[in-house]
Amino acid sequence: MGKSKHRITNWPEYNRALTKRGSLTFWIDEQAMSHWCCTEHHGGRGRGFQYSDTAIETALMLKSLFNLPLRALEGFINSVFGLMNVPLASPGYSCISKRAKTIEINYRNPSRGAIAHLVVDATGLKVYGEGEWKTRKHGKEKRRTWRKLHLAVDAATHEVIAAEFSLESVADNEVLPTLLNPLRRKINQVSADGAYDTKACHKLLKRKGSKPTIPPRKNAGYWEDGHPRNEAVKALKSHALQQWKKDNDYHQRSLSETAMYRYKQLISPKLSLRDYNAQVGEALAGVKVMNKVIGLGMPVRQVVN
Repeated sequence: MGKSKHRITNWPEYNRALTKRGSLTFWIDEQAMSHWCCTEHHGGRGRGFQYSDTAIETALMLKSLFNLPLRALEGFINSVFGLMNVPLASPGYSCISKRAKTIEINYRNPSRGAIAHLVVDATGLKVYGEGEWKTRKHGKEKRRTWRKLHLAVDAATHEVIAAEFSLESVADNEVLPTLLNPLRRKINQVSADGAYDTKACHKLLKRKGSKPTIPPRKNAGYWEDGHPRNEAVKALKSHALQQWKKDNDYHQRSLSETAMYRYKQLISPKLSLRDYNAQVGEALAGVKVMNKVIGLGMPVRQVVN
């Protein structure tokens, strides 16, 4: 049986949303400009900040969206303010670089009640390294460095509900508590791949009151009697795992992979800042960009018989 065909039923609205993604007034709006300058001291030692967290956050979002180096970013923002005839200036490139290390990016959209299905996954982001062609032809000259971005995505809205940033050496299952513990919303079901098939992850989801949909690994054994994971292990050993995935809506987990693809296409698969803490700000600013883009409008698909 071939794949079902779908058609977009809200094309006019979705088309306008795609057009608005490039509108500079959407990204630098009245709220951002009204909170551009810092009015309160940061409370630490030294001179207070000239630019607010909102200004730094907006700058990092524009950097991610338009893939700009820091110096070009400063010139870009100044030119936008000049065209808008607004008496504001961009933070200097060195200011953006320093403040990116400490800025907290508020990427979450306002809470809208319980989450029916949350899908979780992680992807690698390249920090530096030669291109694929050069490496293949001439060999690599220095070790590549990677970071990992962990995302928890609402399957119904495609929004990123939680995001974490880590070193490449950190296992996916180790980050799950950091992703889910801060959430105060009811989560009915959580789907993830076999990397999260650990007792710690299942214990966490049980405490959160969430149904785990995590396929066991190939050599998985049964756990204590009555554990809900045993049903999946039984399906694995009886070669009925595909049916188990279908019965438990595991196919929704592909939306997390779609979110990773969306991030790398819309933002970038690379990080340009060198300091680890600044990379955290850079990556989460990209997550906020993605959530704002999704908020503009998403396609509504209908199966064509």
